[in-house]
Amino acid sequence: MATIIRKNINHIHRRSVAISAAVRQQDTTLWTQTPIAAVKPAGESLFHVTIDVSDSPDLASSYTIAGQYLQLRIPDVEKPSFLAIASPPSLAFTNCVFEFLVKSIAGSTAEILCGLGKGDFVELSPVMGKGFDTDEISPPEEYRSVLIFATGSGISPIRSLIESGFSADKRADVRLYYGARNLQRMAYQDRFKAWESSGVTIVPVLSQPDDSWVGEAGYVQQSAFARAKQVYAPELTGSVLCGHRQMAEEVTSILVGNGVPSEKILKNF
Repeated sequence: MATIIRKNINHIHRRSVAISAAVRQQDTTLWTQTPIAAVKPAGESLFHVTIDVSDSPDLASSYTIAGQYLQLRIPDVEKPSFLAIASPPSLAFTNCVFEFLVKSIAGSTAEILCGLGKGDFVELSPVMGKGFDTDEISPPEEYRSVLIFATGSGISPIRSLIESGFSADKRADVRLYYGARNLQRMAYQDRFKAWESSGVTIVPVLSQPDDSWVGEAGYVQQSAFARAKQVYAPELTGSVLCGHRQMAEEVTSILVGNGVPSEKILKNF
């Protein structure tokens, strides 16, 4: 009996130590309270969320590379959300804001966030992640072809990449394959013209289009890309991926199988 009691005590002690360690680890996160500047619809179940970081210059300046992300939490809500920053780093410097594209999912922190408004406060963690290392696909004269793939809200850091500038206009072929369920769930359509003027060809791909849709249909990795993969020289090609895991895995497999070096396939996570 004494042996059983000692085992139980040791188990409880180890569990307490583990919980305490987890709490201490959580407590090391430096949270910065910041006000919301705006929450606006961006599409079906999608919202543009703008956070004012004008009173947090260190936080604003820590965002340096497109593709970086952070955690956002709401007071009295236990679980934070990981969010990629959609606006380019230059906007944090000039306008003192972080912009996000947030998908509202029932019962999630994101849903609560999308229901807030100007003046409500949230807390942001430090900026994290390596972002998209565009040095791997530079100089543009050497990597003339760049294929970009995004699905759903994964377009968020891709927007940052395009608007940060990676010399798209100096490359022969830069294409964005952007997959969504339908046009109502495809954010940033109002930016497509500007993106194309910067040198990026936009290829929308809808998985559940209505009868009026005449563009690409299906999934980016199974339809549009199945044709696109025949037109590039692997040694002169880079790629950027963000979105559903299955898409990223399948596109990566196809690219590597066709000779694109894995280090030239950029991901932000």
